[in-house]
Amino acid sequence: MIALFCCRLICGASLCWLVMPRKQVTDGFFRIQHLVVLGLSVLSALTVVDNGPFSQGKIPDNPAATSRALLILIAAIAYVGSVLWTLGRRSPGRVAMLAILILSFPAVLGLQALTWTYVTNVRVLSIINEVSSIWLIGTAVTGMLLGHWYLTATSMPLEPLIRLNQFFLSASLLRAVIAGVGLATCPEPVTETTHLVWLMLRWLSGIVGPFLMSILIWRILKYRNTQSATGVFFAGVILVFLGEMAATLLSNEVAFPL
Repeated sequence: MIALFCCRLICGASLCWLVMPRKQVTDGFFRIQHLVVLGLSVLSALTVVDNGPFSQGKIPDNPAATSRALLILIAAIAYVGSVLWTLGRRSPGRVAMLAILILSFPAVLGLQALTWTYVTNVRVLSIINEVSSIWLIGTAVTGMLLGHWYLTATSMPLEPLIRLNQFFLSASLLRAVIAGVGLATCPEPVTETTHLVWLMLRWLSGIVGPFLMSILIWRILKYRNTQSATGVFFAGVILVFLGEMAATLLSNEVAFPL
């Protein structure tokens, strides 16, 4: 789970870098972001568990090994990207961002066994589920880190943080829709006590919580208080982590994306 979670964060963060208003953010932020991705990719590569031949009903392959190779390549690109942003080379730095995004998405799919099943509807829903998870984790963490960056770059405009909060809100809504579809189409009802606890944690902490946090951040930013907004973003990150871990545990147990 550690490898999958780190890989989701890498993919989500790189997506946020590409869609946020980068011109209004200083180069140092992206340099540090690439160093964070470097550390996450190394941790993820070290904790990948080879899934070997899948059980009956799944593709007989070992996509985790491919994910490990992709993560090693991402680590190298992240290091180069940090150097480029240190030198202020924004155009090549943007290429590094795009490369990280392109490589990290298949790495995520390789670590999530449900995306490799022969059952078409489960595979499609699992891929969409991963996209929504990537978007939610990425917006939460990137928004929190950008909020901290305002402590050292006090002259930056608020637009990048406001935009990331809008992304955070959209991610929580998208996650609610996908999770709702998964729950409605699950072939077996979730009735076990442990599963119900995970499901409750998944919805309250992973969907309702982030939605409320994004509304609170929006109201705080009206007063241009980046420190308070960053604190709420940090609370949102904790809620997202709890919700996504509960969702992963539940999905693995019932063999269906929830």
